[in-house]
Amino acid sequence: MKKLILGMLAALALSFGAQASEGNEVHWDKAPNKTNDLAALQNGAKLFVNYCLSCHSAAFMRFNRLRDIGLTDQQIKDNLLLTTEKVGETMKAAIDPRQAKDWFGANPPDLTLITRSRSGHGGTGADYLYTYLRSYYPDDTKPTGWNNLVFPNVGMPHVLWELQGSRKPVYAEVEEHGHEVKVFKGWEQVTPGTMTPLQYEQAVGDLVSYLQWMGEPAQNSRVRVGVWVLLFLGVLTLFTWRLNAAFWKDVK
Repeated sequence: MKKLILGMLAALALSFGAQASEGNEVHWDKAPNKTNDLAALQNGAKLFVNYCLSCHSAAFMRFNRLRDIGLTDQQIKDNLLLTTEKVGETMKAAIDPRQAKDWFGANPPDLTLITRSRSGHGGTGADYLYTYLRSYYPDDTKPTGWNNLVFPNVGMPHVLWELQGSRKPVYAEVEEHGHEVKVFKGWEQVTPGTMTPLQYEQAVGDLVSYLQWMGEPAQNSRVRVGVWVLLFLGVLTLFTWRLNAAFWKDVK
């Protein structure tokens, strides 16, 4: 029995070492919160329409809802209507679902609520997307030519590669539990993109903030109303307490 337990522990240690040696463990970076920044949201909407909407729908969001981030109907028509002609239409992708399944192995998911559905132990859904969109690297063994540290063997290509350029992950070898394992240390720029690394991170932050806003367009109004409600209840509690004391002051 003792030998069996020791054997199981050894197998578990070897399994852990093998998983760690793959080097795919990446901590989620904290996404910037720009849901109150209209300029950032407008830039994020532009990036979403130009780089995401060709494959991914946002079927629960209408174009005219972008008025809430400071855009006029004319600006929406001139700059963002690529898949429809009416600002009252929903954001539907132009891709044929059957072709998408043939190309990528599955139909690209709807992104309306993507930031609300991707939260996990590593952080919020916005943190996941912010890290995911900055974790692509070239991989000749994949059909798309790209892989991702956050989502290994991902079917989605790196649609923002022209902006970011190409990078490769850098690892350091350390000893853990008696085994040499590779630990992710950072990135090395291989070819430059049209944006600097800082500009690309800011652009991804704008895109993720837009996706976060799109998941609940009324969230900022809800927070503002909630603050005023709590202040009102606090003042009301004070008046109620003093009024109660006045009513009962002569009662012994």
